[in-house]
Amino acid sequence: MPPVKIRGTQKPKQTKKTILRLISYMGRFKSLWIFVFLFVILSALAEVCGAYLLKPAINNYILPFIGQKTVDVSGFLHLVLTMICVYIVGALSSYCSERILIFISTRTLCNIRKDLFHHMENLPLQFYDSRQHGVLMSLYTNDTDTLREMFSMSVPQLFSTFFQVTGIFIMMVVLSIPLTVLMLVTISLIMILSSQIGKRSGRAFRKQQENIGRVNGYIEELIEGQKVVKLFTREAQANARFDELNEDLRKAGTSAMSYVSVLGPMMNNLSHIQYALTAIAGSFLVIKGFSDVGTIASFLQSTRSFSRPLTQVSQQFNSVLNALAGAERIFGVIDEKIETDDGEITLPEHIQGAFAFKNVNFSYERGVPVLKNISFSVSPGQKIALVGSTGSGKTTITNLLTRFYDIEDDEGEILYDSIPLKKIKKDSLRRSLGMVLQDTHLFTGTIFENIRYGNINATKEQVIEAAKLANAHYFITHLSEGYDTVITGDGTSLSTGQRQLLAIARAAVANPPVLILDEATSSIDTRTEKLIQDGMDSLMNGRTVFLIAHRLSTVRNADEILVLEKGEIIERGNHDALMQKQGRYYDLYTGAFKLE
Repeated sequence: MPPVKIRGTQKPKQTKKTILRLISYMGRFKSLWIFVFLFVILSALAEVCGAYLLKPAINNYILPFIGQKTVDVSGFLHLVLTMICVYIVGALSSYCSERILIFISTRTLCNIRKDLFHHMENLPLQFYDSRQHGVLMSLYTNDTDTLREMFSMSVPQLFSTFFQVTGIFIMMVVLSIPLTVLMLVTISLIMILSSQIGKRSGRAFRKQQENIGRVNGYIEELIEGQKVVKLFTREAQANARFDELNEDLRKAGTSAMSYVSVLGPMMNNLSHIQYALTAIAGSFLVIKGFSDVGTIASFLQSTRSFSRPLTQVSQQFNSVLNALAGAERIFGVIDEKIETDDGEITLPEHIQGAFAFKNVNFSYERGVPVLKNISFSVSPGQKIALVGSTGSGKTTITNLLTRFYDIEDDEGEILYDSIPLKKIKKDSLRRSLGMVLQDTHLFTGTIFENIRYGNINATKEQVIEAAKLANAHYFITHLSEGYDTVITGDGTSLSTGQRQLLAIARAAVANPPVLILDEATSSIDTRTEKLIQDGMDSLMNGRTVFLIAHRLSTVRNADEILVLEKGEIIERGNHDALMQKQGRYYDLYTGAFKLE
């Protein structure tokens, strides 16, 4: 098997590129963006007009009314009614723009998830062998969740804030240039301070994301391996390791959330200080005769409308950084090189099933050879057994047969019916191969659907025939719903032997000319093994078979047995010839040397 490397979560390094890529996803909804722009502009204009109407309300009506016993309020009421209508239009426009933005955001997130999943389905097996499954799962859980929060909250707010702040700023310049300069100076100081905190916050959130991936990966690993943990009474060690990882996550989370808790109150208090300074400065302008009360009141309302969205945006800043970190990890996987297929030959319908390995050398890692000068040939219909200790290269041979991994051009050659394996299209090659693995994986669905997974076009009769061939029909018919029994949780309701029988039936229904049985009976008890032996013989009859087995009693009938050690073939022959030779196979079979 290839070595497993645990890689930590990548830190985001290209924020600008990530933002542009997210914009390209959202840019697919061009027609909807037109309506978003119209509604946002309308909402911003309503905000500006509502604040500006304070000036005539105070200067033309409220101040003149002071000290008068009888006043005509009809004009004032008309102005108030106008303000109410303006704010209603603004509220409706804001609602419409946010609803459209939410639709765009959720569709964008849906497209990102779809692209991620579809791309991962096209990645080579090496990608999964070199990464912890929990870290990959966190892409769909934690990272997409941070994107959801950004799209549903931050993006609509950022977009509307831009137009709103722009409109209000123009109005403030019209009202009072000196107060606008004062506001810009104070806002700049606030933004500089918040950006410094934001940098530290970004680092803290990236650290938190990394630790979340590690914790999720460890939890998934331990849940799957609970039997092993309990068997070797490693609960204490498992708890200690989890506590260590969990403590790292707590520290990173505390650091990240500390910045969040500091930034919000700080921005609110600074905005209050800014408001007070503006009011004081405005009062001096009125006293000196450079302005009037209505203008200052309108400007102060605009200041509140200007600083409030900026404060809200700053509070979203951390979640945006968090989401961008997740987005970059997602795009990093989407940018992974997909499994290439340089094959150009489609195998014919009738395949003989002959193989030839010619001086094959292979390494998962450069400088660490796994196979060394492997040469052997397989005639059509032959049953070849691969025997050897763990790490001797047995499974690697099957990985090369299926082209899960490819050998370099100068490292030998594999022929399939005299055709170089690398010239055969991968889909065509794999359709001709049936494979039963030691670790059986069943999908959520009925037993019928799980067997038919090997041949999606198989009829019910063909599925039942395949189950009979694997001797799985008897136990299936004694289940509560028979073939319609629903399997969940990878078939945990079934015994290990029953799950293995279903895997064999799934291979049988595909009716392939070549079978690869990788420890296919290692998880089956002796009684069950005897039960399926006749079915296995029928299944293997007339097919080329590669059989990997630790239980050597299953390879006695093989036409040829290859004994591997440290990536080399050290013995070959049938059972009787190897027993007479009294070499390594003899030692393995008689128990003088145990497989490890």
